[in-house]
Amino acid sequence: MIQLESITKIYRLGTVDVTALDGIDLEVIKGDFIAVMGPSGSGKSTLMNVIGCLDAPTTGTYFLEGKEVSSRGDNALARIRNRQIGFVFQTYNLLPRLTALQNVELPLVYGGMKGRRHRSMEALEQVGLADRATHKPAELSGGQQQRVGIARALVTNPAILLADEPTGNLDSKSSSEIMELIENLNHDSDLTVVLVTHERDIAARTSRTITLVDGKITGDTKYPDLVQAV
Repeated sequence: MIQLESITKIYRLGTVDVTALDGIDLEVIKGDFIAVMGPSGSGKSTLMNVIGCLDAPTTGTYFLEGKEVSSRGDNALARIRNRQIGFVFQTYNLLPRLTALQNVELPLVYGGMKGRRHRSMEALEQVGLADRATHKPAELSGGQQQRVGIARALVTNPAILLADEPTGNLDSKSSSEIMELIENLNHDSDLTVVLVTHERDIAARTSRTITLVDGKITGDTKYPDLVQAV
């Protein structure tokens, strides 16, 4: 599903080159549930941006579902982001003047897709928020807002869900509920999930943990090994 080969990402800051990713080799198969961990500045967000086609690697090759995407143009990458990848953000990124239903509908509007209202309601039902469809973000709790964010990510029926600190702004109860929802989506729909987290208890709920340090993968632990280590 995802194949990264010798991926590097170098940013130019003034006269200095900063290496954010340094020779990343990574394979993600369909149905994987992966946590990406590492200290601040380790390259986690950059890796997610490359996988999400938000940023192009400096060198290396990226294959998504068997097709090379690392050298595609902006329009092609926009189509991939809109139709194959769902994004979930720590800060929800909901438009405050729109209802939950309207927020979920946005990717379908941008993609010019038909049946938007029906598909958006189905996505809200999938995350247990159909009864809050007419509520605006200010009328929803943090956990409910994140559910709307997840519904928005799911509405295009993506192959991959990318979540950047999806529980970072939530209390422990809401965090557990959001993780249970993501776990169920992964298990029931065979949805591939890659999430960034600083929390080991969140990572422990996934099936695989990738550790980054200074732009390099220093650990790749599958769940049975993680259990034995604990």
